[in-house]
Amino acid sequence: MGKFHLTLLFLHTLFAINACLFPASHARHHRHTYKRHKHGHYISPPDSGISLPPSSQPNNPSADPPAYAPRGVFDVRSFGAVGDGVSDDTEAFKAAWDAACSSTDNSDSTALHAPSGHTFMIQSTIFSGPCQTDIIFQIDGSVVPPDGPEQWPKNTSKHQWLVFYKVGGMSLQGGGRIDGRGGKWWELPCKPHRGPNGTTLPGPCDSPIAIRFFESSNLTVKGLQIQNSPQFHFRFDVCHNVHIESIHITSPALSPNTDGIHIENTNNVQIYNSFISNGDDCVSIGSGCFDVDIRNITCGHGHGISIGSLGNHNSRACVHNVTVRDSLMRETSNGVRIKTWQGGSGAVSGVTFDNIRMDSVRNPIIIDQYYCSGKGCNNQTSAVLVTDIVYSSLKGTYDVRSPPMHFGCSDAVPCSNITLSDIELLPAVGEMVLDPFCWNAYGSLESLTIPPVFCLQEGIPPQPILESSIDHC
Repeated sequence: MGKFHLTLLFLHTLFAINACLFPASHARHHRHTYKRHKHGHYISPPDSGISLPPSSQPNNPSADPPAYAPRGVFDVRSFGAVGDGVSDDTEAFKAAWDAACSSTDNSDSTALHAPSGHTFMIQSTIFSGPCQTDIIFQIDGSVVPPDGPEQWPKNTSKHQWLVFYKVGGMSLQGGGRIDGRGGKWWELPCKPHRGPNGTTLPGPCDSPIAIRFFESSNLTVKGLQIQNSPQFHFRFDVCHNVHIESIHITSPALSPNTDGIHIENTNNVQIYNSFISNGDDCVSIGSGCFDVDIRNITCGHGHGISIGSLGNHNSRACVHNVTVRDSLMRETSNGVRIKTWQGGSGAVSGVTFDNIRMDSVRNPIIIDQYYCSGKGCNNQTSAVLVTDIVYSSLKGTYDVRSPPMHFGCSDAVPCSNITLSDIELLPAVGEMVLDPFCWNAYGSLESLTIPPVFCLQEGIPPQPILESSIDHC
């Protein structure tokens, strides 16, 4: 054989030996495809309808979700959330909620996570339960709605923004911010300051509550900043076991109807260690609430802490066992207030206001059973009974434009068993008002008060009046 043929034969033999010795060498270069377990960093299945936007693809590392998330944590970016403050992240949040809510992991809870460094825009949405485990809704970034009425989607409710419905065992928490973008809503013509002399003008008026819990239980809200809600910042309806702690609520002093926390038909409520500065009631307690404990709250401007208003449209209202203590009212229009409409029925009972500091408050202590938010309110004989109310260690300064204590009780259904102890209220400027106001109010003084109170009637009201006028709660 020639040298050329011998060389070809040698190379052919060499390749054959190499193939026998290394049969798997080419298998090391195939493409790997996989899905992570749903309890970690979740990748949607092909038929889920969720796809990552271009800004979240690997060619943009700054927006890419983390390569690893703890078991049971559902990062909204993994479901398509962009977090640029403009893109609509609603469906991504709903998908992350559904995944967390339906998780069958054996751990105590699962978490939906909105990470820091991002602003997520969400439309009006309902997050529904019940869920398989407790849910942690962790907001470390910012969450915003569409910017004002004109940007609100057509055919979408303008009464509420973020709603949690029939959820048991949920914690809404984090170091982030929920911004309701209320400025354009406050300028609707129907708002109280839009017309001359504080009147309203005709036009649309619906404005969304920022965060609403409805028919839910075992709830915790902790650590968040909530600001500029179009209407109420928080509302709890028909809820049980609510714990609110270390939250920060702010909106301008003239922002209308921006109650900080409102509860209705809700019981076993704890509101602790929080700051609320807004344009309406700091905390408002509606009908059907009982076992409410409020401690270490600072209320700035706004209308202070209110029970009511109750009994509107001749309704029956019941509130009992409420305690507010160790708190500060700073430059609010009211300190601690109970307000009811004429014509209602039911009772407010077992209320204690203890160790509360007043700082330049217009009406530090007020019971108003002639509450009326508009014109044409007629005198009526029935009323919500106000009884067993204790004011203890309320001290500080008041605005002399109003008496520091005002007990305006119903002609037909007097206030009863009002107790005053260790009250020291001095004018912030000017001379002391020496005539606290009382009308049909019965109670007692356990110590001398500043200013002196001589207008409370001693004893108890005539029993026939009470028995004939009260629907017992």
